[in-house]
Amino acid sequence: MKPLVIFKVGETFSGLSRQIGDFEHWIMNGIGSAAIPVTVLDPRTAGALPDISDVAGAIITGSHGMVTDQAPWSESLAAWLRSAVSHNVPVLGICYGHQLLAHALGGEVSYHPEGIELGTVSVRLTDAARLDSLFQGLPDEFGAQVVHRQSVRKLPPGAVLLGGNAFEPHQAFRVGDAAWGVQFHPEFSSVAMSGYIDELGRRSDLEPMASKSLLKNVLATDDAASLLPKFAELASRHSAFKSGSSENR
Repeated sequence: MKPLVIFKVGETFSGLSRQIGDFEHWIMNGIGSAAIPVTVLDPRTAGALPDISDVAGAIITGSHGMVTDQAPWSESLAAWLRSAVSHNVPVLGICYGHQLLAHALGGEVSYHPEGIELGTVSVRLTDAARLDSLFQGLPDEFGAQVVHRQSVRKLPPGAVLLGGNAFEPHQAFRVGDAAWGVQFHPEFSSVAMSGYIDELGRRSDLEPMASKSLLKNVLATDDAASLLPKFAELASRHSAFKSGSSENR
């Protein structure tokens, strides 16, 4: 069976990684026991990206880097994503991955004019999300973990807006039938979110009172987390359908 590829494009803070693992571990834990093999690839060091025909789907992790830096490896992954979308390969971009997917397809990414969005926030779905194969079944409004300074300021042409909030209107979108971007982190546990608030507070990125308030309001975000196993199941079905179609030719 073709694998679901996790493109690891960054690392969490070292102290948090020692405690609870890194982005790819959180994603694999979130996927759970889905009936699909999962492989992790770091495009920053990989000699070549996999052939589109050899993957069942792709998840792009978050990163402390910035899409607007347009690092060569990031631009190469953007080109790969354009090909994946054109071939209808399931894609889920998370935070940096969400922004890179938008950038790859003609959207605009830049720093959010109001600064950082951090903590557990509410995401409100659009009417289109009720008919979306990944988001359908979620409540109209649900909690999600966020930490980002850059944002998708303009969606790619033809993108369908699926969710947002007052601070970040583009929390989720879809392009085509099987490519999704989410600004929030479905892989973040409440421990991971609290760890980010603690770390950013220690680095003087937050006022002490703001840090305490954010920590107090951290909640588990089970609805957002449910997107990971659902996406893995979609990728598995897509791979099985493609394999069946090839065998019947």
